[in-house]
Amino acid sequence: MAATPKAMTDKEYIEDVLLTSKTLTGMYHYATQESSTEGLHNQFKCNLNDSIAMSHKIFGAMQQNGWYPMQQAEQQQIQQVRSKYAQ
Repeated sequence: MAATPKAMTDKEYIEDVLLTSKTLTGMYHYATQESSTEGLHNQFKCNLNDSIAMSHKIFGAMQQNGWYPMQQAEQQQIQQVRSKYAQ
């Protein structure tokens, strides 16, 4: 007897949507770079920008629901990263 699949939560759905959106954005980025004609390049670039905007909206919705918590970086951490990449 097969087990009944567990229903996904809203958080799990939106995490899946964000992952899919990120994958799509990466594919459009690659397609934009590799396009062979100006028209195709422009269309992929438009799609890429739309995909980036969609990912940002999804990310915002996740933050509003507390599903993508952000941690404020301390000034010392910021300075360490700056120093690391300034060389």
